[in-house]
Amino acid sequence: MTAINGTTRSADGTEIAFTAVGSGPGIVIVNGAMDYRNARSTEAGLARRLAGQHTVITYDRRGRGESGPADPALTVDEAIQAEVGDIAALIGQAGGTAAVLGFSSGGVLALHGVQAGLPITALALWEPPFVVGPSRPPLAPGYRERVQQALADGRPGEAATLFFVEACAFPEEAVEQMRAEPYWAGLEKLASSLPNDAAAMGDTMSGDFTTLQRFASIDVPTLVTYGAYAFPGFTEAAHAIAAVLPNATARELPGDDHDVSPEHLADALAEWLRQR
Repeated sequence: MTAINGTTRSADGTEIAFTAVGSGPGIVIVNGAMDYRNARSTEAGLARRLAGQHTVITYDRRGRGESGPADPALTVDEAIQAEVGDIAALIGQAGGTAAVLGFSSGGVLALHGVQAGLPITALALWEPPFVVGPSRPPLAPGYRERVQQALADGRPGEAATLFFVEACAFPEEAVEQMRAEPYWAGLEKLASSLPNDAAAMGDTMSGDFTTLQRFASIDVPTLVTYGAYAFPGFTEAAHAIAAVLPNATARELPGDDHDVSPEHLADALAEWLRQR
């Protein structure tokens, strides 16, 4: 099946690069932090598996891949509005309505999209990285501001380090080893997008379950998925947001960690969409 590569413009004029494949009701896939459509085979694999019944759109979020730049100095509200505008433009490419699958923080961004009134017909989340219990330490206050300052000072490597150490809870020694690898330069190029993910997450990584109540009015049918090998925090988060959303189901996928297999996720999503 032929994939169509193209670009669209968001409400603020930023050019967003995308790939569309298949036919049928639309599905827009939203990256998580530090990811883009051609970084790994996951999104392309998902698109191929779903393309028989759906028009599947993958795209590079602003500041990544072939899309236009991200502005790391935006306020929280401005950053969310900008990225929600990008999703709106992609839904337009899908025919005006679409289901949305969001990976990690991309799923939280999709929740903001529903709240903003985007014509999202169904929502699927893969391991939204909320911190709502004792399984991992909460994110310290001021994380977004520290990332913004590092970027303003011309230190994208420090911004990326803050993401992996603070937001992802990687050991500092492991991140030091990462910084010595050839791929680190590519991660630095993506660092300008990190404040937007932090904006989408807000204070939902603070360890306080009640921060998820801001999403309680979202009644779009939602599938929240997580892997059987997930870190305990992801399992907690999936069940927590599924309990808050009035029309949500949490489902464990066998044998998957945070880097999900396209086969498992595509099968679960296709089955769920057929049953709706």
